[in-house]
Amino acid sequence: MLSTSGDRCSPPPSPPETAPVTLTVWRKSLLFNCNGFTVYDSKGNLIFRVDEYAKSGNKGEIVLMDAAGSPLLTIRRKKLSLGEHWQIYDGEESANPLFSVRKHVKFIQSKSLAHVIPCGSPPATASGSNTGAGFEIEGSYAQRCCLVYDEKRRVVAEIRRKEPAGGVAFGLDVFRLVVQPGFDVAVAMALVILLDEMFGPKSSPI
Repeated sequence: MLSTSGDRCSPPPSPPETAPVTLTVWRKSLLFNCNGFTVYDSKGNLIFRVDEYAKSGNKGEIVLMDAAGSPLLTIRRKKLSLGEHWQIYDGEESANPLFSVRKHVKFIQSKSLAHVIPCGSPPATASGSNTGAGFEIEGSYAQRCCLVYDEKRRVVAEIRRKEPAGGVAFGLDVFRLVVQPGFDVAVAMALVILLDEMFGPKSSPI
């Protein structure tokens, strides 16, 4: 049904997402002999891609693209900072980051992996924690079992192993990313990329 205003017709607004978005993440680039990520939705449509991952990672910059190869988010490692500290930018912007992500410093045994702080929030403490609004990532990336919590301890995204199909196990290079309504799916995928940077094969497994 279309709403009308004078001679103009416009479709009704789309209803908000009410169900989680489930993506299949493949830790492999579409390009031959390149590292990266390829991400599909539940219908098998290509949603996100990361190409030239190894080369980009060496420069401290990783670009998350849509299916057509257009940049959605750019992830850059913050220079001259203690520990692993990354920032997420809109598109290919180089100023005004959207989020700051810091690897958790394990002074004591903890499930925490990383702290995600929207830029403009209060500064983080020495351990990386933040008293303002933000997100906490907990679990084990090596086991592909992670939860992203908001400041009220509600799960907004989850990384989980992909269930075997027909008796065939997928291993750790193919897994699920489940994103709850209201949380940006591209940002959730950017967090997956950062967990791989922090805790992937070239890092200590956690």
